[in-house]
Amino acid sequence: MRILPVLILLQVTAAAADPVILPMRERAAVIDQWLVTRVETVLPELMRRTGIDTWVIISREYNEDPVLRTFLPSTWQSARRRTMLLIHDPGGDQPLETLAVARYGVGSIFKKAWDKEEHGEQWARLASLIEERDPRKIGVNLSRTFALADGLPHTEYELLMDALPGYLHERVVSAEDLAVGWLETRTAGEMVVYQNICRIAHEILAEGLSEAVVQPGITTTSDVEWWYRDRIRQLGLTTWFHPSVTLQRVDAPEIDMKTSIATRHDDELILPGDLLHVDFGITYLRLNTDTQQHAYVLRPGETDAPKGLKAALANGNRLQDILTGNFAVGRTGNEILAASLAQARKEGITPSIYTHPIGFHGHAAGPTIGMWDQQGGVPGGGDYPMYADTAYSIELYAETAVPGWGKAVRIKLEEDAFFDGNETRYIDGRQKEFLLIPRLPPAL
Repeated sequence: MRILPVLILLQVTAAAADPVILPMRERAAVIDQWLVTRVETVLPELMRRTGIDTWVIISREYNEDPVLRTFLPSTWQSARRRTMLLIHDPGGDQPLETLAVARYGVGSIFKKAWDKEEHGEQWARLASLIEERDPRKIGVNLSRTFALADGLPHTEYELLMDALPGYLHERVVSAEDLAVGWLETRTAGEMVVYQNICRIAHEILAEGLSEAVVQPGITTTSDVEWWYRDRIRQLGLTTWFHPSVTLQRVDAPEIDMKTSIATRHDDELILPGDLLHVDFGITYLRLNTDTQQHAYVLRPGETDAPKGLKAALANGNRLQDILTGNFAVGRTGNEILAASLAQARKEGITPSIYTHPIGFHGHAAGPTIGMWDQQGGVPGGGDYPMYADTAYSIELYAETAVPGWGKAVRIKLEEDAFFDGNETRYIDGRQKEFLLIPRLPPAL
């Protein structure tokens, strides 16, 4: 039976100090300003890097292209009717043209360029605007590799091709690299605030893995998972996946990673001596976090985690260092994975690496650096190269034989990091010591 005592709920209410989180109106202002900056500074460089001078993004209401959603103003929750965005690079030092071929302008950036009464049918107007600009390459969001860059529905593609004159058909190309570049590139302004977003996530995580929430012998792993869901909501935030709380203990049988994934939401009673693990993320200001950390539940008389577990955590930290040390502009995810696994094994670490980009989406677009069940490389996503000014969830585990446990302990870590093209830094630090339950006063 799942129990979360009233006493614990009262402790949470009394002890938790809410992180500073903006009200909705102020969030909207930040989101809209970031979007203006991105369109003015990030987008022109990406269009010239990929050689696409016209980008067409089309969505119908409630069937939004994931890329289109990142262009919507803060007050739009979805596309309206059929929304067409036309982005054209006239070249030279001229600014991009950003047009909305729709009944409405889209925020302050995309100016309304279609009036049904004046211009006639919507598709014809779009085709006319494209013809006037005579682009070399017309990018559309089609991709076999990246779901986030494959947002143009088949129906919309057919209607677009029917509307365009035949001579332009051969100029229609996949905008995969442009879409991925747009999604993965982080700006300086975003990164200043991203640290606070990750700090909020760390504070929530630590609160959940504390005596304010966990009472050994009474609280279950599911209790803590749902506490996270309620706490995130209480703070006016959302999460992009259901949190998981799992445990390893001395007398439990050893399980492989596949079984561990399958049982991640089993409900287990938390007891002294357990090694707890949490995986959760938040969404705030359209940016996401993804974090995994561990806590140790002290046995009576203990003041710290056992040395063997601490050594296992140190191996996990070393694996993080090995991985980020192999980050380099132009190196593919598969190349980074292979080099990191080889180096870790040479150092005597039993590794598994499954790191992914993060930003507008939790499992975001960009180079995939392994999956837990694909340690030999990931075709497609793993072949994409790394670029500067991109962010990643450094997700992995290291297995270590721990004395007294009679089996390997799996330290599963995940922390968000930023790669500037030369160095990788954790956006708000990383776990190097176990969280302890209960926390001990400084004198002990």
